[in-house]
Amino acid sequence: MKENKLHFQQEQIEKLKELGSRLRQFRTEQSLPIEEVAARTRIQARLLNAIEEGRLDQLPEPVYIKGFIKRFADALGLNGAEFASTFPIGSAIQFIKPTWRHLPAAQLRPIHLYLLYICLVIGAVSSLSLLVNRSAQQAQQLPIPSNSQPTKPQQNTNTEPLKLAKVTQSIEDGKSVQVGITLKAQSWIRVVADGKTEFEGVLPEGTQRTWVANQKLIVRAGNAGGVLVEFNNESVKQLGAPGEVQEVTFAANSSL
Repeated sequence: MKENKLHFQQEQIEKLKELGSRLRQFRTEQSLPIEEVAARTRIQARLLNAIEEGRLDQLPEPVYIKGFIKRFADALGLNGAEFASTFPIGSAIQFIKPTWRHLPAAQLRPIHLYLLYICLVIGAVSSLSLLVNRSAQQAQQLPIPSNSQPTKPQQNTNTEPLKLAKVTQSIEDGKSVQVGITLKAQSWIRVVADGKTEFEGVLPEGTQRTWVANQKLIVRAGNAGGVLVEFNNESVKQLGAPGEVQEVTFAANSSL
């Protein structure tokens, strides 16, 4: 009797090492830390480590070990019930006739109650695992709210649009050309100062930039309605209509 018990325990240890090694392999292939698996399964990390390393002496009763293995495998995307089915926990229940329902009370022994208890525990573990998995799936399907930003108040400026698609503004000879740009909406911008491209790209809403040229400065915008310009400290004007491509030349003399 004692030898049979030792043989059965050795069989459990060897099977646990085999299953634990496979579980660790699946977990590492998915780059999952043991702590994340513990959070998914609600099993302590030390118990999961003991399963992976086949340390039977650090685990509870075999029926609980089998339930832990099932939940561990489910968390890795495996068929937990099938994976854990090979772990031995003891004699299986044999349904014979006459059934328990017809057995006299005197024939119901403690072993029958123990096996019934095992069945109830396995059923409870399976139900809890299914409930946890469904809750996790529902949480993953919830929409993620976008981080909305408050609308910025528009500046109280003179937004009279420049009328022509290409406009030239000039100042007296001898003065440099200075143009300030403020974006009230995102727009593509290209700035050419004295024949050299100083900037070309997309600027976000709220950007404020200033460029200076000796003779001529050209500003081209893909969304002229979202660009405000200030030419040599004069009043601020809107470069053009929303969505319009507008190019304006600011020159140091009227001959340009």
